[in-house]
Amino acid sequence: MKFGIIGLPRSGKSTIFEALTKTMAATESKLEDRIATIKVPDDRVDRLNQIYKLPKTIYVQIEYFLAGTKIREAKDQTLWTAVRDCDALIHVLRNHAGFGFEEKNPYADFIKFDQELILNDFVVTEKRLERIELDQQRGKEMNPEEHSLLVECRKQLENEVPLRRFPQLATAPLLKGFGFLSAKPMLVVFNNEDDDDTIPEIEELTNVEDCLVIRGKLEQELAQMSSEEAAEFLTEFNIAASAMDRVIQHSYQFLDLISFFTIGKKEIRAWTIKKGTPAIDAAEVIHTDMKRGFIRAEVVAFDDLMQAGSYAEARKNGTVRLEGKTYTVQDGDVIYFRFNV
Repeated sequence: MKFGIIGLPRSGKSTIFEALTKTMAATESKLEDRIATIKVPDDRVDRLNQIYKLPKTIYVQIEYFLAGTKIREAKDQTLWTAVRDCDALIHVLRNHAGFGFEEKNPYADFIKFDQELILNDFVVTEKRLERIELDQQRGKEMNPEEHSLLVECRKQLENEVPLRRFPQLATAPLLKGFGFLSAKPMLVVFNNEDDDDTIPEIEELTNVEDCLVIRGKLEQELAQMSSEEAAEFLTEFNIAASAMDRVIQHSYQFLDLISFFTIGKKEIRAWTIKKGTPAIDAAEVIHTDMKRGFIRAEVVAFDDLMQAGSYAEARKNGTVRLEGKTYTVQDGDVIYFRFNV
């Protein structure tokens, strides 16, 4: 899962990146793209290992991407190309004052940058529709479904509405290859003052977008501390959890993600899927062969396994069950996929 951090200049993107990833960079390094991978904390992985005591525990990983200053200041399509392969976007808005800064106006900043995403998608859509029409003139058969979807995209983009408002467009398999920027799920982060942990009263934004407050500079400092120092810091400034933990938790919620677990001979591993995913598609997340040769899924709920104390006891209790390919995987399921290829 890859998140692209975007926003206007001086919104605090680098500060938020460092708060989320617990990394720091020299000024000259910020000219280049920055990528950091973090593991998603999940105590269920640790508790499973208390039972199985295997050599490896593998957590879900999240990748954060921040385009370098050279790219962000470019006047061409380089920035958009850089974030097009991200699964979701974190849009940072400045909600703090500062020497040399204009009056803060996070809503105006949001609209300004969101319009850039919409315009970019409109250009991509127009070019593709022009190509389809040209191919038709040459006698090449078009895909009517793709054409219809693109026409609908153009209509909404002309009305300056981001494609993420329309799930049927944002998630359409035929449009996936375009990497539409305004179609990507978005988390809006208000970069607040150190002493302000409240979300601004901007209903036209907070009622339609997933929003979160991060006290950027404060959380940037927190990210560089030891666990002992951080614990005191969290208490002193009344922070329930670090920015990293809160963004991960919020991301899982607004992206409708859940985790399931597999236990092999040498490792316990967490996997992330969309809520509502059938077992056969969950198997594909691990390996395409598992989907191709899917037979059954042997499933036990995490809580049932913990209560039993071992897989053998869970089986005796009747909480281990065989499920077919249409079974909807639940958060916390421990699954062994039976397959044959």
